[in-house]
Amino acid sequence: MFKTKICELLGIEYPIIQGGMAWVSDAILAAAVSEAGGLGIIAAGNAPADWVENEIIKAKEITDKPFGVNIMLLSPYVDDVVDVVIKHKIKVITTGAGSPGKYMDRFKEIGAKVIPVVASVALAKRMEKEGADAVVAEGMESGGHIGELTTIALVPQVVDAVDIPVIAAGGIADGRGFVAALALGAQGVQMGTRFVASVECTISEAYKKVIVEAKDRDTVITGRTTGHPVRIIKNKLAREFMKLENSGATKEELEKFGEGRLRLAAREGDVKNGSVMAGQIAGLINDIKPVSKIISDIMREAEEVLSNLSRLGDR
Repeated sequence: MFKTKICELLGIEYPIIQGGMAWVSDAILAAAVSEAGGLGIIAAGNAPADWVENEIIKAKEITDKPFGVNIMLLSPYVDDVVDVVIKHKIKVITTGAGSPGKYMDRFKEIGAKVIPVVASVALAKRMEKEGADAVVAEGMESGGHIGELTTIALVPQVVDAVDIPVIAAGGIADGRGFVAALALGAQGVQMGTRFVASVECTISEAYKKVIVEAKDRDTVITGRTTGHPVRIIKNKLAREFMKLENSGATKEELEKFGEGRLRLAAREGDVKNGSVMAGQIAGLINDIKPVSKIISDIMREAEEVLSNLSRLGDR
């Protein structure tokens, strides 16, 4: 029922992509999502190329299903990471924090599908001109680095502006959100926060617990004054960061203060002083379950939503 152009493009069963989250999206999580019929993503983040290569090798040992790598284009190791992705002939590459244009020819030479994450219509149109195979239109409900438009406003505008498939991201964690994204014209969804709260996600259990316990207003946006706003769960770090921002701290001071905080939360479990990146949809997530269960539940819920809508139409 839910076979879309994205399924055909990426060779997957369900049009569900796991977000590329630094310090979170490793080989184990990516392989689990791919095995369950979606598309798993290994996030390069700011990690050195040898770490990325090890994760790619590990993922290939776990699954023979398609998976991808997310390249953060502002990483100091980006050129080396691109070399690794080319070496291993990764078939799906998602990108963030810039344009992959300078690498596009190399990606195409290995037959990779390139899917940039965008937060505006203008960037989506530019990515299409540069040869992107699809785009992820990510609303500001998302966790981590965000733009200014909401998912429900951004997605249909991007759909109308480009001829390539659009994947919706931001505020999606169940079958209702999945169907809503398709109704907006998207050909699939990308989810991050929902997959953080999964059995296979290897981050700190404390990080997962914070997401499960979060309420609807428990995320805040930090870093607006730096030009790179980030959505995180309210905690001691968030309060201190916003206090610094309000006091007129420089961009350099704020970046130094925030350095290493995501790893601190995700891998070391310090959810008070670390950056717990999560989307607004965290308030809807109240359990930790296997990735296969997350995906199967979403597809079942989506069918129920469509069935209910059909009955309403018959009245």
